[in-house]
Amino acid sequence: MKFLKFLFAGIFFGIVLVKSEAVSWYRIYEMFKFQSFHMYGIIGSAVLIGVVGIFLIKKYKINSVEGKAITVIPKDRSFTRYIVGGTIFGLGWALAGACPGPMYILLGAGFFPMIIVIIAAMAGTFVYGLLKPKLPH
Repeated sequence: MKFLKFLFAGIFFGIVLVKSEAVSWYRIYEMFKFQSFHMYGIIGSAVLIGVVGIFLIKKYKINSVEGKAITVIPKDRSFTRYIVGGTIFGLGWALAGACPGPMYILLGAGFFPMIIVIIAAMAGTFVYGLLKPKLPH
C-alpha cells in the first residue's frame, strides 16, 4: 500500500504522455527529421521545469518527503562521454521510436513489438554493466 501513490503517479504520467502524443512514433519521427516543434516543446518544457525545480530546491533548501536535505551531486565535466553516450541513446531512440519511459507505456497501450525493444534495452544495459569497469569514465 505504501507504493500505491507511485503506481498511480506512473499511470497518470503514462496517460499524459499518450494524450500529448509524446509516445507517438510519428511525432518522434518528425522530431528527428526537424519537421515539427511538438516534441522539442515537450522536452524543452520538461528541461525548463527541471531547471526551475532544482533552483527552487537549492534556494529554499527544500527537504525530501522523509525530511532529509536534498543534495545535488555535481557531475564530472567531460565532453566525450556525453557526446558518445547521447549519440548512442539518440540512435537507439530513433531506431526503436521510443526512449526508455515510453517503451513501457507503449507496451501497456497494446504495442506488443515493444517487448523486443525492452529486451534489447535490458540486454544493452547488462552489457554496459559488464563493460563499465573497462570503459574510460
